[in-house]
Amino acid sequence: MDYKKPAEVVALMIQSGTDKGRLGTTDLFVRGALSGMLLGIGTTLAVTGSTQTGIPIVGALLFPICFVVVVLMGLELVTGSFALLPAAYFHKSLSIGSLLRNLMIVYSANLFGALLYVFLFWASLTSFGQTSGSPLIPAIVKIAEAKTTGYGQLGGAGIATAFTKGILCNWMVTMGVVLALTSSSTIGKIIAAWIPVFMFFAQGFEHAVVNMFLIPAGMLFGAKVTLSDWWVYNQIPVTLGNIAGALLFTAAALYITYGRENKPAASSTTRSQTPKAIVPEQQMV
Repeated sequence: MDYKKPAEVVALMIQSGTDKGRLGTTDLFVRGALSGMLLGIGTTLAVTGSTQTGIPIVGALLFPICFVVVVLMGLELVTGSFALLPAAYFHKSLSIGSLLRNLMIVYSANLFGALLYVFLFWASLTSFGQTSGSPLIPAIVKIAEAKTTGYGQLGGAGIATAFTKGILCNWMVTMGVVLALTSSSTIGKIIAAWIPVFMFFAQGFEHAVVNMFLIPAGMLFGAKVTLSDWWVYNQIPVTLGNIAGALLFTAAALYITYGRENKPAASSTTRSQTPKAIVPEQQMV
C-alpha cells in the first residue's frame, strides 16, 4: 500500500533529520537558498492570485505550490528542519552541535535566497525602477506594514501575537513535511503536503521564511518599515514561534507517542550513529 502508518513516518522523520544533519555546508546553503527563492515566488504567485481575483482564498490555494516543489526536490527549508532535526536528536542519532550548525546555515541560506528573489522580483515588476504601476506593489506594501508596524502599534501584545501566529503556522508547515512522508507516490506527497500549508496561509499565520521575502520587498517598494521594525516586530518573534510550534506539536508530540518506545539504549547507541529502522510491532515478521 502507498500509505505509511504513523510509526513508520516517525522513523522516516528521524532518518531524514539524521541525513540533513550530515550534509555539507555547500549542499545546505545551495538547497537553502533555492528554498528561500521558491517561497518568495510562491508568495508573489499567491498575492497575484488574490489581487487579480479579489478573493484572498485563491492566494492560499496557490501558495502551497512552492512548498510542494521544495518537498519533492529535497531542498532545505529551516522551518521544516525545526521538526526533523529535533526528532533525530531525541533519538540520539544527531548531536546538538550538528543540529545547531544545520539550522544556522539553512536559516542564513533561506534569507539569502529570499533577498535575492526580492531583487529579481523588483527588477521584473518595475523594469529596474522605471515603472511603478503594478497593482501588486500597494498590496505587498500593505502586507509588509501590517506584519511589522501593525504589530508594533500594539506593543508587547503585538509581538506576542506574531509569536503565537508563528507557532500555529509552523505546526501546520511541519505537518505538511510529515504528511508528505505518509506516501511514496508523487501525487500522494503533493496532496498530503498541500493540505496543512493551505490551512496556515488561508488564516494569515506567520512564516519566518515567507517574511524574509515579503517584508524586505515591501520596504523596497516604499513601505514605512525600518530594519528594526522588521526584526523586532516580526522576524525574531515569528522565528521563535516557528521553532516552538515545530518542536512542541510535531517533533516532540509525534516522537513521544510513536517513537519513544523505539529509543535505543544510551549504552549501545551514540548520537553520531544512525538509528535502527523503526518498525511498528504489528508489522514485524
